[in-house]
Amino acid sequence: MKRTYHKWHSPILHKEMELLVFGETGAKVIFFPPRMSRFYDYENWHLIDILKEKINQGFIQVFCVDSIDGESLYNVNIPPKERILRHILYEQYIIQEVIPFTQSLNTTPFLIAAGCSLGAYHAVNIALKYPKSFNKVVGMSGRYDINTHLAHYHDLFDGYFNEDIYFNLPNIYMKNLHDENWLDKIRKLDIILAVGHDDPCLKSNEKLNQILHDKNIHSSLYIWNGDGHRACFWREMIHIYL
Repeated sequence: MKRTYHKWHSPILHKEMELLVFGETGAKVIFFPPRMSRFYDYENWHLIDILKEKINQGFIQVFCVDSIDGESLYNVNIPPKERILRHILYEQYIIQEVIPFTQSLNTTPFLIAAGCSLGAYHAVNIALKYPKSFNKVVGMSGRYDINTHLAHYHDLFDGYFNEDIYFNLPNIYMKNLHDENWLDKIRKLDIILAVGHDDPCLKSNEKLNQILHDKNIHSSLYIWNGDGHRACFWREMIHIYL
């Protein structure tokens, strides 16, 4: 399996950003790490090993991107207004820098967004907001209303709310989306949600799945036994859904 390390100074984020690429051909997967995790964690947790056969056979090429959660959504040292603005810049880094980079290495047009935990939020949120850029999205153990308090997960904006936050809460903006042209773009996505039965994020997944179905958007929700919010479960999930 070909493995390459890449690093460049992001003009959008004004910092060095790193990523790992596994494979050379096939559908491209932008793999977002869990909350506060790094671009190398999926490799260290042996998720990439699970995908090795698919990668070696040329079915998929995986781009493990880094996160800036500690500078954005989980940065308690800056006001919520600044947290969401930093998150939006990260999103633009993916759209304007990472996606063109994937295209420079692999001209296969099929692009998948995937992630676990907060990485699932990143993947689902960006795919729903930029459906023309993606063909499939896989969210595992995700939470799609990050402005709510849920078990040991707190409101990432401390009760603050503005338009920028609104447009980054899938369970809110999707419910209020009525533009049929935009909905038609989302309907072309293959949307997969997977979550554990005992995961505090279960209701968030059920809510998003119902909202999508109410909009005539096909999505598949898979509920696993147990909590499901650990790498041992994610290894099984990606083997099935990616």
